[in-house]
Amino acid sequence: MMHDDQRKQAISAYEQAYSASDFEVIQARYRKKLLLELFEKYQPKHVLEVGCGWDTIANHWQDFESLTIVEPGPQFAEKARKDTAQLAGAQVIESFLESSHLGKPDPAYDLILLSSLLHEVPDPKALLASAKALADQNTVIHINVPNALSMHRLLAVEMGLMDSVYAQSALQKSFNQPRIFDLKQLKALAKELGLQVLEAGSFLVKPFTHHQMMTLMQQGLLTQEMLDGLWRLARHFPENGSEIYVNLKLED
Repeated sequence: MMHDDQRKQAISAYEQAYSASDFEVIQARYRKKLLLELFEKYQPKHVLEVGCGWDTIANHWQDFESLTIVEPGPQFAEKARKDTAQLAGAQVIESFLESSHLGKPDPAYDLILLSSLLHEVPDPKALLASAKALADQNTVIHINVPNALSMHRLLAVEMGLMDSVYAQSALQKSFNQPRIFDLKQLKALAKELGLQVLEAGSFLVKPFTHHQMMTLMQQGLLTQEMLDGLWRLARHFPENGSEIYVNLKLED
């Protein structure tokens, strides 16, 4: 198992890789779009955001009474502190969730965000169990991760570039991401921990790799209108968007 000092080294490498991946900024924008739809639906007042990256949800939604951000990356955490400095009820804890010593708050969290995170950690089951321990019967736990069955991975297999959709890509290696999930695996992990699935799906159909998508954008061949169309296209291919999500709660 990876110790905290090793995990901190991995986080540092991830911070650098994230900054260097141009299309990841676009991907993150649509990931935030998914989150904002989630916030609009559930209207949470007490939020726990685990792993905020460069762009905490507080930059997009501030209609909360309390926001706790747990972020192990020192650069990410410092950015979150600056972004939330003027927001009452916001706190940033620079730590891994499993070692943060957080207890159940009163009132309880309405929403726990594990956005673009579960595929990066050495023990996803332990992380999700830590989130579950902070939830009550009314808490929604949201997870999103890259999708093994994304169109671009299926295409790579059919072209003979990958042996399996579950193989580690060059981008995953640069981000130090040891695994990739499909929806079936994500749901199975939730069930194993005694969590029930409220909603599940995928978003933003991505036909090509990050590098190829960015090249097409730079050449003017991939427009904003087309990107928005690829977002909506996931309604027709619910298991094949570039990323998948589940919204969970404790079993009754």
